[in-house]
Amino acid sequence: MSRSTVTPLYTPDRNTIEQSLLKRYMNWLFVKKGLYFRDYDDLWDWSVTDLEDFWGSIWQFFDVQSHTPYHQVVFRPSQQDMIGVSWFSESTLNYAEHIFRHRTPQQPAILYSSEQQPGVRTLSWDTLERQVAAVAAYLRNQQIGVGDRVVAVLPNGPEAIVAFLATNAIGAVWSSCSPDFGTSSIVDRFQQIEPKILIVADGYSYNGRRIDKTDVARELRDELPTLQRVIWVPYLNEHSQLEGSVSWPDVLDTPAPDGLTFEPVPFEQPIWVLYSSGTTGKPKAITHSVGGCLLEHLKALGLHQDVRPGERYFWYSTTGWMMWNYALGSMLVGATLVLYDGAAGYPTLNVLWKLADEAKVTHFGGGAAYYLACLRAGLKPADTAKLTHLRTIGSTGSPLPPEGFRWIYESVKPKVWLISLSGGTDVCSGFVGGNPLLPVYEGEIQCRLLGSKVEAFDENARPVRGELGEMVILEPMPSMPVYFWNDPSNDRYRKSYFEEYPGIWRHGDYIRITERNGIIIYGRSDATLNRDGVRIGTSEIYSAVESIPEIMDSLVVGLEQPGGQYFMPLFVVLREGVTLTSELITRIKDTLRRQFSPRHVPDAVYAIADIPYTISGKKLETPIKKILSGVDVSLATSKDTLRNPAALAHFINFTK
Repeated sequence: MSRSTVTPLYTPDRNTIEQSLLKRYMNWLFVKKGLYFRDYDDLWDWSVTDLEDFWGSIWQFFDVQSHTPYHQVVFRPSQQDMIGVSWFSESTLNYAEHIFRHRTPQQPAILYSSEQQPGVRTLSWDTLERQVAAVAAYLRNQQIGVGDRVVAVLPNGPEAIVAFLATNAIGAVWSSCSPDFGTSSIVDRFQQIEPKILIVADGYSYNGRRIDKTDVARELRDELPTLQRVIWVPYLNEHSQLEGSVSWPDVLDTPAPDGLTFEPVPFEQPIWVLYSSGTTGKPKAITHSVGGCLLEHLKALGLHQDVRPGERYFWYSTTGWMMWNYALGSMLVGATLVLYDGAAGYPTLNVLWKLADEAKVTHFGGGAAYYLACLRAGLKPADTAKLTHLRTIGSTGSPLPPEGFRWIYESVKPKVWLISLSGGTDVCSGFVGGNPLLPVYEGEIQCRLLGSKVEAFDENARPVRGELGEMVILEPMPSMPVYFWNDPSNDRYRKSYFEEYPGIWRHGDYIRITERNGIIIYGRSDATLNRDGVRIGTSEIYSAVESIPEIMDSLVVGLEQPGGQYFMPLFVVLREGVTLTSELITRIKDTLRRQFSPRHVPDAVYAIADIPYTISGKKLETPIKKILSGVDVSLATSKDTLRNPAALAHFINFTK
């Protein structure tokens, strides 16, 4: 399709472009550096070609404060390897310090709401500073310092933000899990990093249920032998207590005579440990650097999402998803962080849109699965919420299909800027995402982010345009992991990203780069369907199938059979009262054949009660493929990492 025949869903007006931070950055490059770029593509090409000048300019433009000057922006021991690249050598800095540098006292630091306590509550910058100083003082009193690990199992409330900022302020390493994780899943993560402090809540609320976690806290204390202290957060019951622990209110009363002080650490000192999903093996403990995340979040949130001082930033998340870490980065550019703890659909799917109104949210984010749930429920937020302040809507977690794009513009706000982004725990940010200078096209991510040299490789490892290909990153980025914990030879690190193409990061997504240099993601490449040598993205099938009114959800896998045969079953969740008739199966197949090709048509269609999802909202494609291929379920996935583990039952029974 030619450029002239494609109509964008949204085009930024001149005022929006000129006021954007990205435009100001381009003007700054011209004035300060004498660098002129005709358009974004020109700027992007420079950013991935001259890494030293680009990342040095990000440091300068955002006025990053180092306690000691850096000697060299980037040092790459081998051009054939991204592991071992070092950034901003000899610099020392602190992430939390940069958050407090950009405080705007006339605005709240945090706004928060929950199922338990509806209504929007406020945490001021003064209160935040006082609480962080107290918790930091307590940790120091416990002899916790640079490099020590502090772990938390907390709901998505201000306590988690305070605990992280205090941990980071003293140079310690943070790691968190959501309370809805299973006990063994938490142990599998935290045992690897040998924490000294555990901060744990007495429970959490979800879908109207109050779920006590006291017994889990006791188990964790027993299973983590390196713990020196447990800090107990009375979240469900203010009078609850865990024997042998210290209560959060008492920690907040710790005297901090010197106020809030910050420990400068080397650029590549670990800031936090995040974890792979663990659906197909023991979770990988992915370790990021203080400086890498600081620069990446300034770039991504400032330039690519245009978050400005005084605005309000919300992303529906839990403390176990990297979007929690990413969202708190909005405070680096002076935004108020908006938090919500609870189910996105309780008491109705309108709860988050109501929050956006009440909290005057400027930037609203969530998983693609949430928007699709709203779409399937026939929800029209524009009918019940004014959303006056809403400027952007963000989507990630899984590909947002074209109908999701259309729903946002038809049912939420016609002139909003939709930012679909994709990246992951691997970099605690995005590789591709939003751009305030460019239009939004249906089903298409706007651009490759600055400093992110994304290409699509064909089967011969050659970059292609307009064709499906393997997503690769050809140049290093500061926010790539410094290492995996307990992986001294980088064996797991190398196997995770560099096994397929030595020296080139293979991300595991199947993408197409369009003629506009936008990106369409077709799903995980390890779950990609391959019919007669033609690769098919699963998202294409979901988009078509789930547009049929009778179908709520779907999952498709491709199974290699003996003798070179290939079997492609489609599993569908039907709306209440609907039966999977031969007529409906025919309509499903005709829809796929008409919209795409005969290769997209499944060999069989089965009705099931539920599709299994990870806690972060991804369909469980690869593990289901393994289960259907005969792999034992305990080896294919970990039930503790799933949002709805009972949904596995159908697939287990399917193989019998």
